[in-house]
Amino acid sequence: MKTQLKLWVSILVMIAITNLVIAQDATKAHKDSLDMIVTKYFDLNLKIFQSTATKDDIDKTFELFTDDFTYVHPKYGGIYSREELYSGYINNQKNEGYNGIVTDIKIGNKIIGLNAVVVEKRYVEKKDGVIKDGDPEMTLFEFKDGKIFRIFEYW
Repeated sequence: MKTQLKLWVSILVMIAITNLVIAQDATKAHKDSLDMIVTKYFDLNLKIFQSTATKDDIDKTFELFTDDFTYVHPKYGGIYSREELYSGYINNQKNEGYNGIVTDIKIGNKIIGLNAVVVEKRYVEKKDGVIKDGDPEMTLFEFKDGKIFRIFEYW
């Protein structure tokens, strides 16, 4: 009886440890996937900011968003729906608003949580032949079903 009890306790401990390890792996995988989406978002945006960007580059960016995506930027007008933001990207491209001034996007601090990532970024810009880091800016990404649900700019 004592041996069976020890055996059962050992089995339960092993199951508990296995579940803990699996849960930690899932959390790391979750964070890694969110990090990859944010990285892809910034890579695509950098491409869009160039004068050689195409509508296809914009479309690839919007594939990262949920259908009910919103972009919030209180300093520049408030809340934009997916459709409004898309129109803005297309209009900027047509009006040559994307002209290659932004040469890089540097990511500083990053905190990845449950379905959210907050990023400190700096745009690197070329003005009058001089390349200069911009001021730090904070952006919050919220996720739903593996896609970006909301971007909130705090600058």
